[in-house]
Amino acid sequence: MITALSSAYVKTARAKGVKSRNIIFVHALRNAMLPVITVIGDQAAALLNGAVVIETIFGFPGVGKLMIDSILQRDFNVVLAAIMVTAIAIFLMNLLIDMA
Repeated sequence: MITALSSAYVKTARAKGVKSRNIIFVHALRNAMLPVITVIGDQAAALLNGAVVIETIFGFPGVGKLMIDSILQRDFNVVLAAIMVTAIAIFLMNLLIDMA
């Protein structure tokens, strides 16, 4: 946020006489939130991948437990489908983050 407040477009807005509140929320905060949103998306993908471990340990039904059970039973088609569902979910999450 400090870097965004010291950028040229904020200085230009101040020179035009824009209110301090508008400068912070419209100009600076919008550009300062980009790295935060990216990190949140990466953490959400890690959370989705960590669900495999949680579902296996606690016995919750889900894609992660299905994947582990299929690996143990050597049902490779189900393993591939579970990996595909997880990959599509992560892809869509990254797409939504990039659009935001």
